[in-house]
Amino acid sequence: MATSPDDAGDDVIDQFLSDRGHSVERVGWEQEYNKKQCPECGGLHDTSAHSCTVCGWEPAT
Repeated sequence: MATSPDDAGDDVIDQFLSDRGHSVERVGWEQEYNKKQCPECGGLHDTSAHSCTVCGWEPAT
């Protein structure tokens, strides 16, 4: 599903999904000791990382 870059209208989509029992939480980095861990592939990165260098995942802003 494609959305606009500035997330316009995502609240409508989130409401639609949550009304039907889907989770709509924003996913961010997980913490593993003193590293950031990608929630998609599990790759570990320095705390200054902005995207996963393994799979390309970026947190929603």
